[in-house]
Amino acid sequence: MSSMMPRIKFRSMPVQLLLMIVTLGIYALYWFYQTAMEMREATGEYKASPALWLILIFIPFGAFFSYYFYSELYEKWSEQDFNRWLLWVIWLIFSPAVWFIVQSELNRRSTYH
Repeated sequence: MSSMMPRIKFRSMPVQLLLMIVTLGIYALYWFYQTAMEMREATGEYKASPALWLILIFIPFGAFFSYYFYSELYEKWSEQDFNRWLLWVIWLIFSPAVWFIVQSELNRRSTYH
C-alpha cells in the first residue's frame, strides 16, 4: 500500500438516488464498482477483483458470490466492525439498505469531494 492516504470520494446520497432513478439502476452498477475499487485501494486487498464481481452480477447465482466478496471487503475496510454475513443477508433481502450503510461510512471517511 502506498504511503499516500487512499482516496475515498464523498458522494451526495440524494444525487445518487436521483442518478439511480434517471439511469434506471445503471448508476448502481457504477457505484458498486467504484466503491469496491476505493475500498480495495484503502485495504491493500489487491487480490480483490471488483471488475469480476461486476460481471458476476449478470450471471445466474453469480450475484450471491459478488455480494459476498464485496461484503467481505467492506468488513475489512469498515471501522464499524460490520459483519460480512449480515451485510450479505441485507443485500439479498433489501439491497438499498446496503447502499445506505456503505455510502454513509464512505462519506464519513471520505478524503475528497
